[in-house]
Amino acid sequence: MIPSTLLDEAHEVAFDQEDYEHSLSDDYDSFEDDDTSSEGSIEQADRDHCKVISVEEAIKSPKSPKFACKLETIIEDPEELKEDSGKHLKPPRLRNFLPQYNLVRLRIQKNAPCPRLIKIYNMSSTVPRPGAAKLGPRSGLDEWLAEAKQCHYLPEWAMKQLCEMVKECLMEESNIQPVATPVTICGDIHGQFYDLLELFRIAGGMPGETNVQAPTTVINTDAIEPPTEITDPKLKKKIRSSDSGMESASGGDDDDDDEPRGRPRTAGGSNRSVSSGGDSGININNNQVSGSGNQNFIFLGDFVDRGYFSLETFTLLMCLKATYPDKITLVRGNHESRQITQVYGFYEECQQKYGNASVWKSCCQVFDFLVLAAVVDGEVLCVHGGLSPEIRTVDQIRVVARAQEIPHEGAFCDLVWSDPEDVDTWAVSPRGAGWLFGDKVANEFNHVNGLKLIARAHQLVNEGYKYHFAQKSVVTVWSAPNYCYRCGNVASIMNVGEDLTPKFSIFSAVPEDQRAVPAGRRGAGDYFL
Repeated sequence: MIPSTLLDEAHEVAFDQEDYEHSLSDDYDSFEDDDTSSEGSIEQADRDHCKVISVEEAIKSPKSPKFACKLETIIEDPEELKEDSGKHLKPPRLRNFLPQYNLVRLRIQKNAPCPRLIKIYNMSSTVPRPGAAKLGPRSGLDEWLAEAKQCHYLPEWAMKQLCEMVKECLMEESNIQPVATPVTICGDIHGQFYDLLELFRIAGGMPGETNVQAPTTVINTDAIEPPTEITDPKLKKKIRSSDSGMESASGGDDDDDDEPRGRPRTAGGSNRSVSSGGDSGININNNQVSGSGNQNFIFLGDFVDRGYFSLETFTLLMCLKATYPDKITLVRGNHESRQITQVYGFYEECQQKYGNASVWKSCCQVFDFLVLAAVVDGEVLCVHGGLSPEIRTVDQIRVVARAQEIPHEGAFCDLVWSDPEDVDTWAVSPRGAGWLFGDKVANEFNHVNGLKLIARAHQLVNEGYKYHFAQKSVVTVWSAPNYCYRCGNVASIMNVGEDLTPKFSIFSAVPEDQRAVPAGRRGAGDYFL
């Protein structure tokens, strides 16, 4: 069923048969009967009801005898949509007119070879539609940011200017960027643009935004296994009395560069976000977002690759960095690399959208200047991957030469490739780069450097986040829900206030009707596997 909000905003267009046939491209035939179909012909279909179909199907299959059988009834009373209630228009071509919208309502009249009334619904006035930005030569950063928020990729000249602006910002930052609380720490994004927008809604909005729309993600709390065990009887009782219960369990993780092995989960459920304190159990807040006026953001790398909109995702983050340099901290991940992006999608995406690799090269130059780590109020270290046997103190990170392609070994490599694991000290990583580090290593590093916690990303966590080791000295934050559009995992962001107590907001992927998919791209591509 179509949400009532969309019904209220519907735009009606009435066609007579001549208009309809004229509007179709020569590549498409008019809507005709076919009594030979085993599925039943249009003549056999219920012509007295209004139906809803996808625009894609309306354009591609207007003559299919199966077409009428697939339609979904929306209203039972055909008198509700009389022809005289619509506004008569003659769009030049139906296929050029309809792609602006998501759903089409057809009223099929008896013995008529084509629909007599088409009722068109906007996908949503707030859902960005991807495409090329239309910018004049005098446009600047404000216009670029506005276009980036709409999932529009910038012209080549603007993108190169933006990369230069961001490089200048990054050159002034040290290898370890100090960040003050309150701060929102975000894990891997991987080109999932629409989920990045939802992340900002969960966090209370992008820098500079006010009156943020409530999050629209839906989480089935029955399907979430919270990584923090709930031991407080009062909290257990509170959760049992909420709309849906949660089972206490420990989370699992998967390497983000291996084939995803996430357990399938339902995407539907109640409209809510879930917040969890690291040691205080889980608290559910319905439709609540906090203002982001003083909020800082740390993104822990892996902005690109695998997702449909890596270019638009990185463009938005760069626009925010250039506009609010003190509010946005971009940490380098292992995918911010020339070699990796040529394998996992970002290079190919730039080639497709610009016809050359020039923008990709400019983005790679920005990658070279991304910071290696951030430290929150001097006590929470934020890196993409993990620790290195060559680094014992935070000061040793400060002197790493970062303005280069990620090397195959050494301290720089380890910071973006290493993982925590149940080992004594160090072990060889199955990734082929970085190391596996254990409880003793993490505890010693935190003690020597006066740290309370190491926050990192780099690994898929089905439950959105996971504490490692007995003393919870390391936490993994994962911010790409339904990773690769197939894993079914939830995602999280970690909010750190002045008391330095982590609180996690868990969210799921935005629904299908609130995201766009590039033409010809349903499901994961080869480089997702």
